[in-house]
Amino acid sequence: MLAGLACASLALPLLGAPSAQADDKNPSGKANEPRPPAQMSTVGGSQLGRPGTQVSLKAGAPKLPPKLTARSWIVSDAESGDVLASHNAHWRLPPASTLKMLFADTVLPKLPKTRTHKVLASDMAGMGEGSSLVGVQAGEKYTVRDLWLGVFLRSGNDAVHVLAAMNGGKPRTVTEMNEHARALHADDTQVVSPDGYDHKGQVSSAYDLSLFARSGMQKEDFRKYAATATADFPGATGKKGKRESFQIQNTNRLLTGDVGIDPYPGIAGVKNGSTTNAGNTFTGVAQRGNRVLLVTVMHPEATVPHGVYKETAELLDWGFAADGKVAPVGKLVAPGSPEGGAAHGKGQAGGASDAKAAGHADKPSGGIGVALGITAGALVLLALVAYAVHRRWPVPVGRRRRR
Repeated sequence: MLAGLACASLALPLLGAPSAQADDKNPSGKANEPRPPAQMSTVGGSQLGRPGTQVSLKAGAPKLPPKLTARSWIVSDAESGDVLASHNAHWRLPPASTLKMLFADTVLPKLPKTRTHKVLASDMAGMGEGSSLVGVQAGEKYTVRDLWLGVFLRSGNDAVHVLAAMNGGKPRTVTEMNEHARALHADDTQVVSPDGYDHKGQVSSAYDLSLFARSGMQKEDFRKYAATATADFPGATGKKGKRESFQIQNTNRLLTGDVGIDPYPGIAGVKNGSTTNAGNTFTGVAQRGNRVLLVTVMHPEATVPHGVYKETAELLDWGFAADGKVAPVGKLVAPGSPEGGAAHGKGQAGGASDAKAAGHADKPSGGIGVALGITAGALVLLALVAYAVHRRWPVPVGRRRRR
């Protein structure tokens, strides 16, 4: 485990800092591509509700990567919650399996990892055609830990549906996920199915997915599962009563690498996804020195192999190089904090001044190792105490293999 992180301290934003904002054209420039809404949610700051690229560069700051094609993306400091740059951050888009971060953040604390469950065929009813599977077999017993490994490594919808059944069923789980999203101020998100499979009305945003990752990474088991590269998964019982295991590998290619893509230095998760409507989606967290960054990328052009990972890596590189050289354009708000509600207003200043006016510029919002000092009522205080963080998110490469 890496040494504890020191709080990343960005220079306070300059009210007159230059702000680069692209127009509201779609990233690819193709006429048949969808366009972001002219106005989106302003949770986290009014500038995040504007279409196009939002960044406030100081002198000597590196330019953003020039050929980003994603419909939406966001780069944020996981420690402070500062949003360093974004593109259509609140555009409500299909999330694919990145929605499983919210599923895990909601359900994981409720089920002891040593609990066992004998799977019924009905547990896996209703999975979408072509769903990603880890290989759960009806009639076999699995531990909760086994099932979570199937969720995080193989994005197994079969494992998700079994865990949802153990949680009281799919409808209850969907309700709880939507409630948890509201508690996190993830107001762009509407859950229809816990596995992220394409359904009418099921949407999230790059901003919300970053909130889910940030919240989930507060939990030790979530961090361990997200950083696991390979694991053994129980197979079916053979004719002689012997049950063998088989190895599964994480489909997060910034963690494991693949042909044409190398593992990203300092990566520690979090989750990838892909469906017809969502295209490719990914949220990743990585550490360099004392800096930990979160990047979410949604629906880049599909013409480049591993494009979602390559654009994520480019944005991570930019974010680390831009340390102290950009003014925040918004904030990842903390659950239970009054900032979430206040940020809904249609501010005019935008960016750094807007964040400061909302009380964001000088207050941490539940990142790594920062206790939140908001005392606006007992319920808010309890929520913030529950969001107390672990200073050691990233997991060293040598400790990623389990079992």
